[in-house]
Amino acid sequence: MNSNKAEIKKSVFGSLPDGTTISKFNMKNSKGMEVDVISYGGIITRWTAPDKNGNFENVVIGFDSLQDYVNENPYFGAIIGRYCNRIANARFNLDGKTYELESNHGKNNLHGGEKGFDKINWEVSEEDVEDGVALKLKHLSKDGYGGFPGNLSTVVTYQLTENNELKVLYEATTDKKTIVNLTQHSYFNLSGDFSQSVLDHTLSINADTFLPVDSVLIPTGELRSVEDTPFDFRNPKKIGKSINAENSQLHKGTGYDHCWVLNSPDTFRIASRAVHPVSCRVLEVLTDEPGIQFYSGNFLDNTLPNPQGGNYKKRSGFCLETQHFPDSPNQDQFPSVVLNPDERYTSRTTFRFSVED
Repeated sequence: MNSNKAEIKKSVFGSLPDGTTISKFNMKNSKGMEVDVISYGGIITRWTAPDKNGNFENVVIGFDSLQDYVNENPYFGAIIGRYCNRIANARFNLDGKTYELESNHGKNNLHGGEKGFDKINWEVSEEDVEDGVALKLKHLSKDGYGGFPGNLSTVVTYQLTENNELKVLYEATTDKKTIVNLTQHSYFNLSGDFSQSVLDHTLSINADTFLPVDSVLIPTGELRSVEDTPFDFRNPKKIGKSINAENSQLHKGTGYDHCWVLNSPDTFRIASRAVHPVSCRVLEVLTDEPGIQFYSGNFLDNTLPNPQGGNYKKRSGFCLETQHFPDSPNQDQFPSVVLNPDERYTSRTTFRFSVED
């Protein structure tokens, strides 16, 4: 194919200990944006975006080697499921039956358990689309896997458009009543220099309320106004402006690690916007989900290798995870995450890049 045409190139990224080959798919549009996806975890390992001078740099932190992804890491770039975020006490009730999940974050279940969607090898194929290029990732999670009921058939489509957008479509069906909550867990650093923290990035979140958490980061059930708190991102402000404020919620999360309740529910709208002031890169996140988890990379601890040199330090990346609320199965006042056999789960999120004038 011509270098100025949208295309997908497939290569080998590595092999798992059992010999399974992990493929890498390089998606590229005609503008020059590239997104690298591996079949393991559906992980986005690299994602380039132009700065104000048209220079493309990678803006998501990750690794060069498969082994680093197989080793314990904070879900860099992965698809998260069956249930993203936390479920209190690793259990929930459905139609009078209690389902016991894996306790992999203290006594709670986090991101689907010990071997969630981030640690399986997805079936990946190229998808024909009118705008840009796309990959379709499929996985069948069997009844009882990780403690979750139902054979859950999941399809995630990554579409890289000619408008420098990555559209993510999540779909799932089940043969037994179950719960589903999927997201994408890329860590962004729009500077392209991963030795730098993201505290200088400007962020806005389209939310009047957020979900305060207890000492183990489970929502208390309250929807709290962001007014006059460090959690007010309705107007753009630097991530670092209030991150060290005296605030019990910031203390519990050691920074931002909370779910915001997005305004205009049940619509596809802009949830968040991030800007790097030097490169002028802009990232907009649009979704039809009711919430977005903003995580400021608080637990990066200078132990994981940075391919650019050295190790990833605290707050060298941030996440904007579109989703239903944490612990929804145990909190009836939250929007439902139940999926019935006669229904189809669908969720849409778009990551749109541009440059600020």
